[in-house]
Amino acid sequence: MSVIDSSAGCPACGASGLRIFHEETRVPSHSCLLLDDAAEARDFPTGDIRLGFCPSCGFITNTVFDESLSHYSARYEETQGFSERFMTFASELAKRWVDDYDLHGKTVFEIGCGKGEFLVQMVEHGAGKGIGIDPGVNPSRIESAAADQLTWIADLYSEKYAHIEADAIVCRHTLEHISPVADFLRLIRRTIGDRTDTVVLFELPDVLRVLRETAFWDVYYEHCSYFSIGSLTRLFRTCGFDVLSARMEYDDQYIVLEATPSSEASAAAAQIDGEEDLAALAEAVAHFEQSYATTIEQWRRRVAEATTQGKRVVIWGGGSKGVAFMTALGTAAPIEYAVDINPFKADKYLAGGGHRVVSPEFLHEYQPGVVIVMNPIYRDEIQQELDRLGVPAELWLA
Repeated sequence: MSVIDSSAGCPACGASGLRIFHEETRVPSHSCLLLDDAAEARDFPTGDIRLGFCPSCGFITNTVFDESLSHYSARYEETQGFSERFMTFASELAKRWVDDYDLHGKTVFEIGCGKGEFLVQMVEHGAGKGIGIDPGVNPSRIESAAADQLTWIADLYSEKYAHIEADAIVCRHTLEHISPVADFLRLIRRTIGDRTDTVVLFELPDVLRVLRETAFWDVYYEHCSYFSIGSLTRLFRTCGFDVLSARMEYDDQYIVLEATPSSEASAAAAQIDGEEDLAALAEAVAHFEQSYATTIEQWRRRVAEATTQGKRVVIWGGGSKGVAFMTALGTAAPIEYAVDINPFKADKYLAGGGHRVVSPEFLHEYQPGVVIVMNPIYRDEIQQELDRLGVPAELWLA
């Protein structure tokens, strides 16, 4: 049963009275760190999740998020850069942004650049200079003919870097990791200053899909902030930006938003398709709240039935989705391994349950009967790998 927390203020719009609709305890505080042994993984620090929905702007936040549990570093292995499907999407997006906003020969500053693949692509598609900031960036893993056009900063973005001037500010899959989201956007707006021709380009997950599909594997500690097109657009406008476009991409999993600075904060009438989504969000929140426990129990039962039939079960995805999925199912779930194509994850362990991460080649000998695909968009890639390895497993889509 949801409750109203009158003491919790919305980090996006400042309104009070968040509706608390989902709670979890003892969730691993990180899900993409490389852990060297199962004991370390099982003893990994945990935090609680208490999701609150703001009926005023639609923003969803973990009201008990503890920033002190966040330790982003070179051990953080978040990249999806080993997937051809993902890299094709990223390359097409990089080229489109360079072309659409005439960034040829110009400077791009990426906040939360991860391992740097996307910034490399923007420079390779014509941007003149790239500056990337992320505590987990690892320049030694970057191979590009454009290396001399790239600058890397191993740090978190802050006022300390306000002096950096750029023609475009890019921020992909970072805002959802930040709790004071309005403060963060206002910081970006301040650093832009009078350079109102600077384009601001964001990409992040869409929460409506998560809620409607009861995708509990997409709710994890690092994601303390959740957006729809409407809530994201409203946030940008109130923080001093004109939203040029906000649309769904990557099989409707991601929101891609493009904006420019405005001269003053604006709460203009809706201009973006899908922006008027408060009613849809409230309905989706109620659905997630009502279906969460049942959905998890259904998954537990499916896995148990498969193992009773003598089928080995693995999950494909040794990152955040896999950690969230296994945490929700609990350690009693008879799954030993998580498969991942990222070679830097091989023989590491998932935080929380201590499941070993293995390369696809491991499956040739292990011969699972069921492979749970943590992201359906990679189904074809995974099926091709299984066929290559001679593994006739069933694919279950999360």
